[in-house]
Amino acid sequence: MYGHLRNKAPKYLFLLPALVFVLTFMIYPIIYNIFVSFQNLTLMNLQTGAEFVGLDNYVNILQTDKFGIALKNTLIYTFTCIVFQVVIGYLLAVFLNQDFPFRNFFRSIMLLAWMTPLVITGSLFTWLFDVDYGVFNYILTSLNIVDNPINWLGQKNTALVAVIITNIWIGIPFNMILILAAMQSLPKDVYESAKVDGAKRIQTFWHITLPLLRPQLLVILVLGIIYTFKVFDLILIMTGGGPVNATTVLPFYGYELAFVNFSFGESGVIATVILIILLLIASIYLYLIKKEEAQ
Repeated sequence: MYGHLRNKAPKYLFLLPALVFVLTFMIYPIIYNIFVSFQNLTLMNLQTGAEFVGLDNYVNILQTDKFGIALKNTLIYTFTCIVFQVVIGYLLAVFLNQDFPFRNFFRSIMLLAWMTPLVITGSLFTWLFDVDYGVFNYILTSLNIVDNPINWLGQKNTALVAVIITNIWIGIPFNMILILAAMQSLPKDVYESAKVDGAKRIQTFWHITLPLLRPQLLVILVLGIIYTFKVFDLILIMTGGGPVNATTVLPFYGYELAFVNFSFGESGVIATVILIILLLIASIYLYLIKKEEAQ
C-alpha cells in the first residue's frame, strides 16, 4: 500500500501546480462571487463587513428595466455575431481550402483581424464609424446610398449594429481557421464518390460536409457563444454602454454596478446570471456530444 502510494506520488506532485492555479484563479473567485451576490456589499461596508440579504439582490436586479435591456442586447449581439461569423468563416474556409497561388499568404493575412488587440480594433472601428470623418459614412454618401452621414455610435438604432459589425470582423478568422482545419481532415474519397455519382454542390454540402463537420461545428459554436456572450472590451471602448443603454450588455452592466455604483453584491448577481447561462449552454453541448457519440 505504502509502496503503491510512493510510486504515484510524483504524478500527483506534477498535477499540484495546475490544481493550485485552478483553485486559486477559477474555483475560488466563482464561489466567492456567488457568496457576495447574497450580501449587501458596497464601498461603505467593504472593510466593516456586509449584511447577508439572501435573495434580495437577485429580486432587485432581475426586476429592473436595465437588466431586461442588457439581457436582450446580449442575446441579440451574441446570436447575430455567431451566425455571421460562422457563415462567413465557412465560406472563407471553402475558398482557402482550394489550391491556388499564395494560398498560405492569404491564410496568414486573414488571421490579423483576430490577432490584433481589441483596444486597437475598437479604436479603429470607432474612427471608421465616426459621423464626421468616418470611412463608412464617406463610402455611403459617395455612392448616394444615404443623403446625410449616419451617427452610428451616437443613436440608439445603429449603435448596437456598429458594435456587432466590429465583433463579426474580429471573429471571422477564428471561425475560418477552425473550420478550415476540420475540412482538411475530411476524407477526400467520399467527395470523389459523390462527384462520380453526380451529386451537386448543395447536396454534397448537406449530406456529406455538414454531417462530417457537425462535431467540430458544435465546438466552434460553443466557444463562439462563450467568447461573444462575455463581451466587454468593445462596448467600453466604442460606446460605453450608450446611447441610453442601447449597447449595454450583461458584462458591462455588471461592471457598472461594481465600479461605478460600487454595489458589489448586485454586480455579483449579474456575474452569477452569466455563469448560469453559460453553464446551460455547456450542458446542452455535452448532451449533443453524447447523443452524437451514441449514434
